[in-house]
Amino acid sequence: MAQTAADQEILELVVKNIVNHPEDIKIDRKVDEMGVLLILKVHPEDMGQVIGRQGSMSKALRTILRVVGAKNHARVNLKIEEPAGSTQAAEKAADKIVEDLNF
Repeated sequence: MAQTAADQEILELVVKNIVNHPEDIKIDRKVDEMGVLLILKVHPEDMGQVIGRQGSMSKALRTILRVVGAKNHARVNLKIEEPAGSTQAAEKAADKIVEDLNF
């Protein structure tokens, strides 16, 4: 089994303690020439806690990851994946359909 990195462990620890469905947390870690990308997936009901009021929690998570990355000489980015069926995802899909119709 692959060893999880410090940035992924810290993100998991923090997020598990703020959500109502910690068993649904999934974190994918990708490393490339740009640095480390952590993709966070949570239960749809937990999106509000993860993003926070006016994005304050997501900003705090990114700050923590930036500090961990600096300590390990890596650039760490966080992407919070929207769950299927969310309002924004539906709006983006509708916008794409309209664009396709307008050529």
